Amino acid sequence: MSVKSIPDGHHTLTPYLIIRDAVRALDFYQRAFGAVVVYRMDGPGGKVMHASIRIGDSIVMLADECPEMGAQSPQALNGSPVVLLLYVEDCDALFAQAVAAGASIRFPVQDQFYGDRSGTVTDPFGHCWTIATHKEDLTIEQIQQRAAQAHPNP
Repeated sequence: MSVKSIPDGHHTLTPYLIIRDAVRALDFYQRAFGAVVVYRMDGPGGKVMHASIRIGDSIVMLADECPEMGAQSPQALNGSPVVLLLYVEDCDALFAQAVAAGASIRFPVQDQFYGDRSGTVTDPFGHCWTIATHKEDLTIEQIQQRAAQAHPNP
């Protein structure tokens, strides 16, 4: 029997987060997003060397920062250019749940010109999460027209 090139339960692309205080992050992701810990390997000093969590049908991997190996958290880098997007059935409810768990609001939930309803939070570890519900199937032309109306050129 041959080994699968993509393990069961994984997709082609899997985010891997570097976090300061991954033990606390695992708890937060469970409370904020309903994450389930699939695997956790602890290292010296109580650090998380590697963990996999499942949010919905997707795997997210994470580990504690390890600057000596070039693995730095958003706090060490003074922010992150990456935003993770969660599609869910009720973005308003999950957004409120994430805020109640300790996330801060970056952009409140609202209807977007491209057919989604979404809002963005920053977790206590510096990672940004856009929480969205797809509301309308639009053509590229419709999206471009709405974008021009929403953001007219000066």
